[in-house]
Amino acid sequence: MEKWNSITLEIVYYVLGWIGFFSWTFGFYPQIILNYRRKSVVGLHFDYLVLNLTKQSSYLIYNASLFFSPAVQKQYHEKYGFGEMIPVAASDVAFSTHSILLTSFALCQVLVYERGSQKVSRPTIGITAAVWVTVLVCLFIAWRHQSWLWLLSVLNTIQVTLAVIKYIPQALLNFTRKSTEGLAIGIILLDFLGGVTNSTQMITQSIDQGSFENFRGNSGKILLCLVTILYDLVVFFQHYVLYHSKNEKISSYSDESRNGSTAPLIRSSDSCQHDNV
Repeated sequence: MEKWNSITLEIVYYVLGWIGFFSWTFGFYPQIILNYRRKSVVGLHFDYLVLNLTKQSSYLIYNASLFFSPAVQKQYHEKYGFGEMIPVAASDVAFSTHSILLTSFALCQVLVYERGSQKVSRPTIGITAAVWVTVLVCLFIAWRHQSWLWLLSVLNTIQVTLAVIKYIPQALLNFTRKSTEGLAIGIILLDFLGGVTNSTQMITQSIDQGSFENFRGNSGKILLCLVTILYDLVVFFQHYVLYHSKNEKISSYSDESRNGSTAPLIRSSDSCQHDNV
Protein backbone atom coordinates (compact mmCIF):
# COMPACT_ATOMS: atom_id res chain seq x y z
CA MET A 1 0.00 0.00 0.00
CA GLU A 2 1.37 3.38 -0.97
CA LYS A 3 2.51 5.70 1.79
CA TRP A 4 1.98 9.43 1.98
CA ASN A 5 4.85 11.56 3.29
CA SER A 6 2.51 14.32 4.47
CA ILE A 7 -0.82 13.75 6.20
CA THR A 8 -1.84 17.30 5.28
CA LEU A 9 -1.23 16.71 1.57
CA GLU A 10 -3.06 13.38 1.79
CA ILE A 11 -6.12 15.15 3.21
CA VAL A 12 -5.87 17.88 0.56
CA TYR A 13 -5.60 15.18 -2.13
CA TYR A 14 -8.84 13.46 -1.13
CA VAL A 15 -10.71 16.72 -0.52
CA LEU A 16 -9.77 17.98 -3.99
CA GLY A 17 -10.76 14.66 -5.52
CA TRP A 18 -14.26 14.74 -4.04
CA ILE A 19 -14.74 18.44 -4.84
CA GLY A 20 -13.87 17.57 -8.44
CA PHE A 21 -16.26 14.62 -8.33
CA PHE A 22 -19.22 16.69 -7.12
CA SER A 23 -18.38 19.55 -9.49
CA TRP A 24 -18.31 17.34 -12.59
CA THR A 25 -21.25 15.14 -11.67
CA PHE A 26 -23.62 17.96 -10.66
CA GLY A 27 -23.61 19.16 -14.27
CA PHE A 28 -25.40 15.99 -15.44
CA TYR A 29 -28.62 16.64 -13.55
CA PRO A 30 -30.02 19.89 -15.05
CA GLN A 31 -30.44 18.39 -18.54
CA ILE A 32 -32.19 15.29 -17.21
CA ILE A 33 -34.55 17.43 -15.09
CA LEU A 34 -35.22 19.72 -18.06
CA ASN A 35 -36.06 16.73 -20.28
CA TYR A 36 -38.49 15.45 -17.65
CA ARG A 37 -40.23 18.79 -17.26
CA ARG A 38 -40.57 19.33 -21.01
CA LYS A 39 -41.28 15.67 -21.78
CA SER A 40 -39.07 16.37 -24.79
CA VAL A 41 -35.43 15.99 -25.79
CA VAL A 42 -35.63 18.29 -28.80
CA GLY A 43 -32.52 20.45 -28.85
CA LEU A 44 -30.34 17.95 -26.96
CA HIS A 45 -27.31 16.59 -28.80
CA PHE A 46 -27.90 12.86 -29.27
CA ASP A 47 -24.36 12.67 -30.64
CA TYR A 48 -23.07 14.08 -27.36
CA LEU A 49 -24.88 11.40 -25.35
CA VAL A 50 -23.57 8.53 -27.48
CA LEU A 51 -20.01 9.85 -27.54
CA ASN A 52 -20.09 10.61 -23.83
CA LEU A 53 -21.34 7.12 -22.97
CA THR A 54 -18.50 5.58 -24.97
CA LYS A 55 -16.00 7.99 -23.47
CA GLN A 56 -17.13 7.39 -19.88
CA SER A 57 -17.20 3.61 -20.42
CA SER A 58 -13.55 3.71 -21.50
CA TYR A 59 -12.73 5.92 -18.53
CA LEU A 60 -14.50 3.61 -16.07
CA ILE A 61 -12.62 0.54 -17.32
CA TYR A 62 -9.36 2.47 -16.98
CA ASN A 63 -10.09 3.80 -13.48
CA ALA A 64 -11.59 0.61 -12.07
CA SER A 65 -8.76 -1.54 -13.42
CA LEU A 66 -6.03 0.64 -11.93
CA PHE A 67 -7.88 1.06 -8.64
CA PHE A 68 -9.01 -2.55 -8.02
CA SER A 69 -6.80 -4.94 -10.04
CA PRO A 70 -3.58 -6.17 -8.35
CA ALA A 71 -2.31 -7.45 -11.72
CA VAL A 72 -2.70 -4.04 -13.35
CA GLN A 73 -1.18 -2.30 -10.31
CA LYS A 74 1.81 -4.64 -10.47
CA GLN A 75 2.40 -3.82 -14.13
CA TYR A 76 2.06 -0.10 -13.31
CA HIS A 77 4.70 -0.34 -10.57
CA GLU A 78 7.02 -2.36 -12.79
CA LYS A 79 6.86 0.39 -15.40
CA TYR A 80 6.88 3.52 -13.24
CA GLY A 81 8.54 2.31 -10.05
CA PHE A 82 7.34 0.50 -6.94
CA GLY A 83 7.63 3.71 -4.94
CA GLU A 84 5.05 5.45 -7.09
CA MET A 85 1.44 5.75 -6.00
CA ILE A 86 -1.42 4.53 -8.16
CA PRO A 87 -2.72 7.80 -9.71
CA VAL A 88 -6.42 6.88 -9.47
CA ALA A 89 -8.59 7.75 -6.48
CA ALA A 90 -11.96 6.36 -5.36
CA SER A 91 -13.54 9.62 -6.54
CA ASP A 92 -12.33 8.88 -10.10
CA VAL A 93 -14.10 5.50 -10.09
CA ALA A 94 -17.22 7.03 -8.56
CA PHE A 95 -17.29 9.84 -11.13
CA SER A 96 -17.04 7.60 -14.18
CA THR A 97 -19.62 5.15 -12.78
CA HIS A 98 -22.04 7.96 -12.00
CA SER A 99 -21.50 9.49 -15.45
CA ILE A 100 -22.38 6.24 -17.21
CA LEU A 101 -25.57 5.81 -15.17
CA LEU A 102 -26.82 9.34 -15.85
CA THR A 103 -25.86 9.32 -19.53
CA SER A 104 -27.66 5.99 -19.94
CA PHE A 105 -30.71 7.46 -18.21
CA ALA A 106 -30.65 10.43 -20.60
CA LEU A 107 -30.53 8.01 -23.54
CA CYS A 108 -33.60 6.26 -22.13
CA GLN A 109 -35.31 9.65 -22.10
CA VAL A 110 -34.45 9.98 -25.78
CA LEU A 111 -36.36 6.76 -26.45
CA VAL A 112 -39.41 7.82 -24.40
CA TYR A 113 -39.83 11.57 -24.91
CA GLU A 114 -40.68 13.59 -28.01
CA ARG A 115 -37.56 14.03 -30.12
CA GLY A 116 -38.77 15.53 -33.39
CA SER A 117 -36.65 14.67 -36.40
CA GLN A 118 -33.40 14.45 -34.45
CA LYS A 119 -31.27 11.33 -34.61
CA VAL A 120 -27.72 10.20 -34.04
CA SER A 121 -25.53 11.23 -36.95
CA ARG A 122 -23.72 8.72 -39.16
CA PRO A 123 -20.25 10.07 -38.25
CA THR A 124 -21.01 9.45 -34.57
CA ILE A 125 -22.25 5.94 -35.29
CA GLY A 126 -19.07 5.31 -37.31
CA ILE A 127 -16.81 6.70 -34.59
CA THR A 128 -18.54 4.67 -31.88
CA ALA A 129 -18.35 1.45 -33.91
CA ALA A 130 -14.67 2.07 -34.71
CA VAL A 131 -13.89 2.64 -31.04
CA TRP A 132 -15.43 -0.61 -29.84
CA VAL A 133 -13.92 -2.65 -32.67
CA THR A 134 -10.53 -1.18 -31.71
CA VAL A 135 -11.12 -2.05 -28.05
CA LEU A 136 -12.03 -5.66 -28.90
CA VAL A 137 -8.95 -6.09 -31.11
CA CYS A 138 -6.70 -4.58 -28.43
CA LEU A 139 -8.34 -6.75 -25.78
CA PHE A 140 -7.48 -9.85 -27.81
CA ILE A 141 -3.86 -8.70 -28.16
CA ALA A 142 -3.60 -7.80 -24.47
CA TRP A 143 -5.08 -11.14 -23.44
CA ARG A 144 -2.48 -13.07 -25.44
CA HIS A 145 0.44 -11.10 -23.98
CA GLN A 146 -1.09 -10.17 -20.61
CA SER A 147 -0.36 -6.54 -21.48
CA TRP A 148 -3.12 -5.01 -19.40
CA LEU A 149 -1.37 -1.72 -18.79
CA TRP A 150 -0.95 -1.28 -22.56
CA LEU A 151 -4.68 -1.92 -23.02
CA LEU A 152 -5.46 0.74 -20.44
CA SER A 153 -3.23 3.20 -22.27
CA VAL A 154 -5.32 2.59 -25.39
CA LEU A 155 -8.53 3.21 -23.43
CA ASN A 156 -6.93 6.33 -21.98
CA THR A 157 -6.21 7.66 -25.46
CA ILE A 158 -9.76 6.85 -26.59
CA GLN A 159 -11.44 8.65 -23.71
CA VAL A 160 -9.33 11.80 -24.13
CA THR A 161 -9.95 11.85 -27.89
CA LEU A 162 -13.70 11.49 -27.37
CA ALA A 163 -13.61 14.22 -24.72
CA VAL A 164 -12.20 16.61 -27.33
CA ILE A 165 -14.77 15.60 -29.96
CA LYS A 166 -17.84 15.77 -27.71
CA TYR A 167 -17.12 19.37 -26.67
CA ILE A 168 -16.94 20.77 -30.20
CA PRO A 169 -20.69 21.01 -31.13
CA GLN A 170 -21.65 23.38 -28.30
CA ALA A 171 -18.81 25.78 -29.00
CA LEU A 172 -19.72 25.75 -32.71
CA LEU A 173 -23.37 26.32 -31.85
CA ASN A 174 -22.49 29.37 -29.77
CA PHE A 175 -20.40 30.70 -32.63
CA THR A 176 -23.14 30.09 -35.22
CA ARG A 177 -25.86 31.76 -33.13
CA LYS A 178 -23.49 34.46 -31.82
CA SER A 179 -25.04 33.78 -28.43
CA THR A 180 -24.76 31.48 -25.44
CA GLU A 181 -28.40 31.97 -24.47
CA GLY A 182 -29.92 28.66 -23.38
CA LEU A 183 -26.61 27.33 -22.04
CA ALA A 184 -26.46 27.16 -18.24
CA ILE A 185 -23.27 29.04 -17.50
CA GLY A 186 -23.35 27.71 -13.92
CA ILE A 187 -22.74 24.21 -15.27
CA ILE A 188 -19.71 25.48 -17.20
CA LEU A 189 -18.42 27.06 -13.97
CA LEU A 190 -18.75 23.71 -12.18
CA ASP A 191 -17.10 21.93 -15.10
CA PHE A 192 -14.19 24.38 -14.87
CA LEU A 193 -13.95 23.87 -11.10
CA GLY A 194 -13.83 20.12 -11.63
CA GLY A 195 -11.01 20.43 -14.15
CA VAL A 196 -8.99 22.71 -11.87
CA THR A 197 -9.47 20.63 -8.71
CA ASN A 198 -8.68 17.31 -10.41
CA SER A 199 -5.50 18.64 -12.00
CA THR A 200 -4.50 20.24 -8.67
CA GLN A 201 -5.13 16.88 -7.00
CA MET A 202 -2.51 15.28 -9.24
CA ILE A 203 -0.08 18.12 -8.53
CA THR A 204 -0.61 17.56 -4.79
CA GLN A 205 0.29 13.89 -5.17
CA SER A 206 3.41 14.80 -7.14
CA ILE A 207 4.56 17.28 -4.50
CA ASP A 208 4.14 14.70 -1.74
CA GLN A 209 5.99 11.98 -3.64
CA GLY A 210 8.65 14.30 -5.04
CA SER A 211 7.98 12.89 -8.51
CA PHE A 212 5.86 13.71 -11.54
CA GLU A 213 5.63 10.10 -12.73
CA ASN A 214 1.91 10.09 -11.89
CA PHE A 215 1.39 12.51 -14.80
CA ARG A 216 2.89 9.93 -17.15
CA GLY A 217 1.08 7.07 -15.41
CA ASN A 218 -2.31 8.80 -15.68
CA SER A 219 -1.80 11.08 -18.66
CA GLY A 220 -5.43 10.63 -19.65
CA LYS A 221 -6.71 12.33 -16.50
CA ILE A 222 -4.47 15.38 -16.81
CA LEU A 223 -5.22 15.69 -20.54
CA LEU A 224 -8.94 15.42 -19.78
CA CYS A 225 -8.60 18.20 -17.22
CA LEU A 226 -6.71 20.41 -19.68
CA VAL A 227 -9.26 19.81 -22.47
CA THR A 228 -12.11 20.61 -20.07
CA ILE A 229 -10.45 23.80 -18.81
CA LEU A 230 -9.68 24.95 -22.37
CA TYR A 231 -13.26 24.35 -23.54
CA ASP A 232 -14.70 26.14 -20.51
CA LEU A 233 -12.41 29.14 -21.08
CA VAL A 234 -13.66 29.33 -24.68
CA VAL A 235 -17.28 29.33 -23.50
CA PHE A 236 -16.49 31.90 -20.79
CA PHE A 237 -15.00 34.16 -23.46
CA GLN A 238 -18.03 33.68 -25.67
CA HIS A 239 -20.49 34.27 -22.84
CA TYR A 240 -18.89 37.21 -21.04
CA VAL A 241 -17.03 38.96 -23.88
CA LEU A 242 -18.05 38.10 -27.45
CA TYR A 243 -21.80 37.68 -27.07
CA HIS A 244 -22.51 39.40 -23.76
CA SER A 245 -24.57 42.25 -25.23
CA LYS A 246 -26.67 39.91 -27.39
CA ASN A 247 -27.31 37.63 -24.44
CA GLU A 248 -28.68 40.63 -22.51
CA LYS A 249 -30.98 41.59 -25.40
CA ILE A 250 -32.31 38.04 -25.71
CA SER A 251 -32.90 37.87 -21.96
CA SER A 252 -34.84 41.15 -22.04
CA TYR A 253 -36.97 39.85 -24.93
CA SER A 254 -37.75 36.70 -22.93
CA ASP A 255 -38.68 38.73 -19.86
CA GLU A 256 -40.99 40.97 -21.88
CA SER A 257 -42.62 37.93 -23.45
CA ARG A 258 -43.36 36.41 -20.07
CA ASN A 259 -44.92 39.73 -19.04
CA GLY A 260 -47.25 39.69 -22.06
CA SER A 261 -45.26 41.94 -24.40
CA THR A 262 -45.20 41.34 -28.15
CA ALA A 263 -41.42 41.85 -28.32
CA PRO A 264 -39.79 39.54 -30.84
CA LEU A 265 -38.36 36.30 -29.61
CA ILE A 266 -35.60 34.12 -30.99
CA ARG A 267 -36.97 31.73 -33.58
CA SER A 268 -37.17 28.15 -32.36
CA SER A 269 -35.05 27.09 -35.30
CA ASP A 270 -32.19 29.21 -33.91
CA SER A 271 -32.23 27.31 -30.65
CA CYS A 272 -31.96 23.96 -32.44
CA GLN A 273 -29.42 24.76 -35.13
CA HIS A 274 -27.11 22.25 -33.54
CA ASP A 275 -29.28 19.24 -34.35
CA ASN A 276 -27.08 18.32 -37.30
CA VAL A 277 -23.77 19.62 -35.97
